[in-house]
Amino acid sequence: MKLKSLLLRYYPPGIMLEYEKGGELKTKSIDLLELNPSTDVNNLVEEIQKVEPLITVSRTQQIRLLVQRLQEKLRQHCDHSFYLFKVLRAHILPLTNVALNKAGSCFITGSYDRTCKVWDTASGEELHTLEGHRNVVYAIAFNNPYGDKIATGSFDKTCKLWSAESGKCYHTFRGHTAEIVCLSFNPQSTLVATGSMDTTAKLWDIRIGEEVVTLTGHLAEIISLSFDTSGDRIITGSFDHTVVVWDASTGRKVHTLIGHCAEISSALFNWDSSLILTGSMDKTCMLWDATSGKCVATLKGHDDEILDSCFDYTGKLIATASADGTARVYNATTRQCMTKLEGHEGEISKISFNPQGNRLLTGSSDKTARIWDVQTGQCLQVLEGHTDEIFSCAFNYKGNIVITGSKDNSCRIWR
Repeated sequence: MKLKSLLLRYYPPGIMLEYEKGGELKTKSIDLLELNPSTDVNNLVEEIQKVEPLITVSRTQQIRLLVQRLQEKLRQHCDHSFYLFKVLRAHILPLTNVALNKAGSCFITGSYDRTCKVWDTASGEELHTLEGHRNVVYAIAFNNPYGDKIATGSFDKTCKLWSAESGKCYHTFRGHTAEIVCLSFNPQSTLVATGSMDTTAKLWDIRIGEEVVTLTGHLAEIISLSFDTSGDRIITGSFDHTVVVWDASTGRKVHTLIGHCAEISSALFNWDSSLILTGSMDKTCMLWDATSGKCVATLKGHDDEILDSCFDYTGKLIATASADGTARVYNATTRQCMTKLEGHEGEISKISFNPQGNRLLTGSSDKTARIWDVQTGQCLQVLEGHTDEIFSCAFNYKGNIVITGSKDNSCRIWR
């Protein structure tokens, strides 16, 4: 094995290694999830060298400098104020979803008008209209971190794969017998997974445009799916109250997570793929050991359905959003509620951390999005102007752009 190059990954903190093995170029990552501004750099570099044979003595100084750059980034806590930059009247008929590419340089919108549109974030210009679906375009995604492909899932039961650059359709994936309502690329961007009202999920090969495997076993619609960081496993959340962990290469069922007593609203892995977080209409979130499939905690406190939940980039914090109009932040290790975010006057349907992990973004039926301080729970900013419910909101990778999508049929870019 020969080390070719070292690359920084800011969120979550880590160093990517590009190396040659048997004539093939491969990558692996050193995750530094516990890194903070006061970490002893020399000790950390010694620890890395003990466990990673590719990091030889000749690379010591280079690794030390990379760790110091990561620490610098962690010191730059984002206290950005957001201002309205652009209002885009995106489609004739209502919007369904909004998604950013990793750089935040462009974003996509799905709509009841059967199209997906690609937009330039800086200018607000429409770059492409992706046409071809015969019904609502409901689920949309970029193949981040690459961002050169787009997948669209439709009520016409098909998924289409597009070039983000040219807008050309590469493949149409046919096989579902009901509406596609969720989709996701694997991290390697070799597969796209689709979840459907037909109770199955399917994995599709992006290169050849064919079905790889069907994940069968749920008794009701699949409304949530996501891969782990390695792409080895995928989880599906269903209206049958369960979440299933699958082996992505074989389609074999690894675990069925049984414990919720109502429909699942969200299901996702933390960064190191050791934990799974599930949110449900039963007003709770549950935390599961991803290896054993056992429930390790039930996060209670909300008075109404959980509509969204997420980890921060390092997996140390959990945020939950509820129909009760509040959000909560929990410590993923102690499972204790740290802060309660109060101020919205309607249900909160979306929540996400900024990449730095010190801010939360929420979108609500009260027509506003809000920026919150994670540690204090204080509302720092109200993003006002939409005239109907906000159903989608997201930070870009740097945390300095926010996009909001509303039932008023507009998208707003905030910077």
